[in-house]
Amino acid sequence: MRDAFLDKLTQLAAKDKDIVLLTADLGFGVFEAFESKFPGQYFNVGVAEQNMTGLAAGLALEGKKVITYSIGNFPTLRCLEQIRNDACYHGLNITIVASGGGFSYGSLGMSHHTTEDIAILRALPAMSVVAPGTAWEAGEAIEALINNNGVGYLRLDKTTATNIETKFTLGQSIRYKEGKDITLFTTGGILSDVIQASELLQKQGINANVVSMHTVKPIDKEVIIASANETGGIVTIEEHNINGGLGSAVAEVCMDNGIMPRAFLRIGLDDKYSSIVGSQDYLKAYYGINKIAIVKKVLDLLSIKN
Repeated sequence: MRDAFLDKLTQLAAKDKDIVLLTADLGFGVFEAFESKFPGQYFNVGVAEQNMTGLAAGLALEGKKVITYSIGNFPTLRCLEQIRNDACYHGLNITIVASGGGFSYGSLGMSHHTTEDIAILRALPAMSVVAPGTAWEAGEAIEALINNNGVGYLRLDKTTATNIETKFTLGQSIRYKEGKDITLFTTGGILSDVIQASELLQKQGINANVVSMHTVKPIDKEVIIASANETGGIVTIEEHNINGGLGSAVAEVCMDNGIMPRAFLRIGLDDKYSSIVGSQDYLKAYYGINKIAIVKKVLDLLSIKN
């Protein structure tokens, strides 16, 4: 995803000198070519994410389209006050990019596990929240967020599903598989596990509707309502805490519109900190978010419903 993001950003920066990339002492071996091509559009601010956000606000107030970039929680939770007061309150064109959503940096421990970011940032007014499921979605997302002319959050993952290139629009989901028995809504790179889970469910006679909800805010209300009315239930899957994330956002849409899905389940980190270390795949398995766990939980849900 990171490479697709950078490829698209490089294309955009070549056409628009107002695009500026800020990084917090990261990107060695990644951003050198970008810096060489656009020396006036790239700044490494050092290990100072809060200052980076303040600098981004100043540049954006002068008409620049600014991207801030760092690992996981560091460009987001570490500088939440600056994002809220300096960026969102003034409606600036700043896109916050976090590389390493969910358990991407699993071996570095809880401080690098990005599992509350979606919930916290979607609570901020004037904030768009995007977690692409594929490399193609990541590239399209950065262009859409820059052109949206407001504050946005782009959550990049180390895992991706196979690309399906179609139309990308902020706030509109992408369907990866059609089915009527259950709808699987997902956000982020865990889309790969969800698609594999749907294939395993297919072998057991369960036809799942698989939807990449790459934009958690603004969310695709129409597809949520349609899925609640037309399929056997809704399951949300996210590499994130279940409180406040995708599952909560989907539930809010249903309740706000007086819709009761035939069945409903949120799959994610169950209101806890991830206190162990390991690879991304190991942690997804440990916390019951991988394809095997998804299949079991969906089958259990459907058996209870029936």
